[in-house]
Amino acid sequence: MSVDLAHIRQVMAEADCLYTEEQVEAAISQVADTINGELADRNPVVFCVMNGGLIFSGKLVPKLNFPLELSYLHATRYRNETSGGELFWKAKPEISFIDRDVLIIDDILDEGHTLGAIIDFCRHAGAAAVHTAVLIDKDHQRKARPDLKADYVGLSCIDRYIFGYGMDYKGYWRNAPGIYAVKGM
Repeated sequence: MSVDLAHIRQVMAEADCLYTEEQVEAAISQVADTINGELADRNPVVFCVMNGGLIFSGKLVPKLNFPLELSYLHATRYRNETSGGELFWKAKPEISFIDRDVLIIDDILDEGHTLGAIIDFCRHAGAAAVHTAVLIDKDHQRKARPDLKADYVGLSCIDRYIFGYGMDYKGYWRNAPGIYAVKGM
């Protein structure tokens, strides 16, 4: 697949910065403080949802001041596209979480298809409780399940196509130091 790097660079040059790096870092610290207060005595297994949750997890987990087991899972609907399709498991959890609390860390709660499927998987596989932390909760009325809400949310966001801090635009700009919205999307 050929990538038009000029287009990828133009997207960043024209993007609207919704949250600066400082604002995102402050939100991550607040999420960590809340999780520290609520999960410290629960011996959770923490799963990073790859690839989007990588940066958020990398920033959040060192701020959690209690013992935990850390692993990852990889489920996606996007596959470097700008709209989601069918859920595809690239890597299911390999660490046992039967009768344990699970904390799922992901980049965004948009419509919630992926996060909802991961929660269901963990519950059906024997988790005692499933908790979710997302960096961004997108504000709209298209949630896959009306009752699906993240337990821990860093920031809310307008309903635009966003990237940065783990979220991508066509596989790029996960490394952007802030949360950006694509112009016109």
